Amino acid sequence: MPTEPSPVTLFDVAKRAVEIADPDDVDASLGDLLVQFEDADEPITGVENLEERVAIAVEGVDVTIVNPAVSMAAATILYLARRRDELHDDPQKILRLAARAEWKGDPPEFVLDWLADRGVQV
Repeated sequence: MPTEPSPVTLFDVAKRAVEIADPDDVDASLGDLLVQFEDADEPITGVENLEERVAIAVEGVDVTIVNPAVSMAAATILYLARRRDELHDDPQKILRLAARAEWKGDPPEFVLDWLADRGVQV
């Protein structure tokens, strides 16, 4: 009898979001963001107040909300929480769709510039 796959946890989603936003692991703020979720082993589908948890985690590493990588990692966490089936899709596609979802198609200029540097058009 085949076993059911393990449920996707909040940490799994946060880890994937950070990997997508910082594939070369050079942004210390994103490492700090991931640490905020290191004990989040509950299934993402059961997390209450996810937006609030993500906002608190972001505030812990980017109080002034000026780091576009952190903003996009947060947007990606929220996007992938709803679209778990896309967890392993192309990173550029995920970034594009996460930005559209988070900012209703109109991300702030600093995020657009960051995305453009990665070849992502919203």
